[in-house]
Amino acid sequence: MITYIKNIFSGIWALLQGMYITMLNFLRPKITEQYPENRGKNPMFERFRGELIMPHNENNEHKCTACGLCQMNCPNGTITIVTQQITTEDGKTKKLLDKHLYDIGSCTFCDICRQSCSFNALAWSQNFEHAVFTRSSMVKQLNKPGSKVEEKKVAAPPVKKEESAGNIKTN
Repeated sequence: MITYIKNIFSGIWALLQGMYITMLNFLRPKITEQYPENRGKNPMFERFRGELIMPHNENNEHKCTACGLCQMNCPNGTITIVTQQITTEDGKTKKLLDKHLYDIGSCTFCDICRQSCSFNALAWSQNFEHAVFTRSSMVKQLNKPGSKVEEKKVAAPPVKKEESAGNIKTN
């Protein structure tokens, strides 16, 4: 009988605790995010992974050399690289990037693709709005049409100085 009364009082105590917490939340001022209106006002944090992008400079050049490391290291096949072979004036064959496709619908945002790129050709944007009506529109081409690979500026070779019998020659 005593345990029965104890259980009733402990149940009433638990009910009063729950009602107290509910009343506290009921009396607090409401904080509502005005989402569509404040899109640009709320900055995302620095390490946010919104959408994979390939940064281009003002000359529409990017750093991707179509090596395929990001495609090979992607755990679920999100990245597809389409290349074309060209022959240079020297007679050598060279691989050029035709399309760098990114399927955001199957991306797990693991960042392995960006970490494996030795040319730092990939980055994350702050875009987080990925809602679309068709699945095919989730596949995006990262390289812009008409873009090309950044040409590395090669410095002139250093001037060699040779010493022979006290004479210094400069080549």
